[in-house]
Amino acid sequence: MEVTPSILTADFSRLGETLEEAIAAGIDWIHMDVMDGNWVVNRTITFGPALIRSVRDRLGSEVTIDCHLMITNAEETWDQYVDAGVDMVIAHIEAVGDFPALIENLHDAGVQAGCVLNPDTPAEDVFPFLQDLDLVLVMSIVPGKGGQQFMPEVEDKVRAFRAAIDAQSAAGGRATKLMIDGGVKDHNAAMIAEWGIDIAVVGSGLINDRGTIAENLAAITAALDE
Repeated sequence: MEVTPSILTADFSRLGETLEEAIAAGIDWIHMDVMDGNWVVNRTITFGPALIRSVRDRLGSEVTIDCHLMITNAEETWDQYVDAGVDMVIAHIEAVGDFPALIENLHDAGVQAGCVLNPDTPAEDVFPFLQDLDLVLVMSIVPGKGGQQFMPEVEDKVRAFRAAIDAQSAAGGRATKLMIDGGVKDHNAAMIAEWGIDIAVVGSGLINDRGTIAENLAAITAALDE
């Protein structure tokens, strides 16, 4: 299982240094959480394309950057994030009216397309266009609501996606990646890896004041090995 950091817990005054610390620790995928102050429940505003462009310019082309759009108008603004240099746009199925059209637009623009769904949204809502997605992100917390614990009840949904993706790939279709985000720490990393997750987004479990990124990543890796 691969680990990608969410930068929301980072000190933005030294973001470039933090990202370079992550790369030095062996991270090669950065997850950018974009909130517009409207769609998420706590009305948080995070950042937009300008900061993403600065991250791309700082890190170069060797690092994968995705943007997780927790916004109301992804269908109208996705191109701004593509222009900022992301490799993948991940949008919420709950906030997009025509997801197949968005996937087509993203692929035509030369970037990967991801779909994210909230804990209470069924996997069946995504299955009709799963074969066209490069990634599915299952939220294991409610986006934008602070102080939440990991929600183990998403296990059945994760396993349903894992089975569908494996069947799709075995039939010669796309090997869609499966990601999880929310409350991932070293104590539950092995469990979600066993569920079949390919990529885990880790925020405070990776970027915190209790250890370096390398130390925290080593703890997660050790938990996986155990």
